[in-house]
Amino acid sequence: MEAFLGIIIGVLVTTGVVTVVKSFKKKSLVNSQSTILIDKIKKVCKFITVEGDFAEIYHYEDVKERFLKLITSKKKALVVINAKAHVGYDLAKIKIEAENDKKRIILKHFPQPEVLSIETNLNYYDKKDGYFNRFEATDLTGLHNEAKLHIQEKIPESGLIEIAQKEALETILLIETIVETIGWKLDYSSLEIDSVEPKKLK
Repeated sequence: MEAFLGIIIGVLVTTGVVTVVKSFKKKSLVNSQSTILIDKIKKVCKFITVEGDFAEIYHYEDVKERFLKLITSKKKALVVINAKAHVGYDLAKIKIEAENDKKRIILKHFPQPEVLSIETNLNYYDKKDGYFNRFEATDLTGLHNEAKLHIQEKIPESGLIEIAQKEALETILLIETIVETIGWKLDYSSLEIDSVEPKKLK
């Protein structure tokens, strides 16, 4: 009888240990899943939703004075700027929390769209050097930087930011798809969106 009782106690203890181990492993798996999900979402990083093409004419002129300002030398060029601007969302800036017990990811904050990149291609026409004021490599580098700034100033009036704002839901649905790949749910009912002006490319 004692031997039989010992077997029953042994079975119960073994069952309890197995249950605890399984519960611990399940909790560990859920915690691991939430960490992977958050990392996976943020690794998507910059998500381009709108692309705009620009064609602008830029007049460049530089005048240098020599010999007590008695002589001037001017270099100039007509620059045609062809540019492509990408506007979208930096997903590294979102704020998300995980509810492991409910296998739910809560989206708390979603950023405003911003200019993610500007690609420029410059063509020079009517390029003329001054007698002692010639175009150097630094001038061309400076022109590229000025061209980007010129295009950046045109973006707010182009409507690209407004179009990107309308694509916010599509971006959130992309995040939802990522979350659902391992059977979790995305909750964005308490989403907070910035009301500040969108940031420009630095």
